[in-house]
Amino acid sequence: MPWSAPFDDPIPLPDGRQIVTLRDAATYITKLPKAEHDAPEWRAAIEALMLVVGLGGPTMFARIGVVRALNRGSAAGIPSPRKKAAKKYRIIRWFCET
Repeated sequence: MPWSAPFDDPIPLPDGRQIVTLRDAATYITKLPKAEHDAPEWRAAIEALMLVVGLGGPTMFARIGVVRALNRGSAAGIPSPRKKAAKKYRIIRWFCET
């Protein structure tokens, strides 16, 4: 798959711009500071990009990698604990004499 292949949906960036093609994603990643560039999430995004371009996989894999890397450190994917305690039920057994 060529680097000019577009994503199914553009990826919005925090600064308001959008990543539209695989090349845009690669350029964005290479311009990151080294400390952020070496984070495991960005390494996974780079690997996904390389697999999509090299083996012709679906662009959705690369998109998922980039979006996960962009959202790293945010609590969006972590479920919050229950606010309300669960109800307790007692099981009552009826014994019938026959």
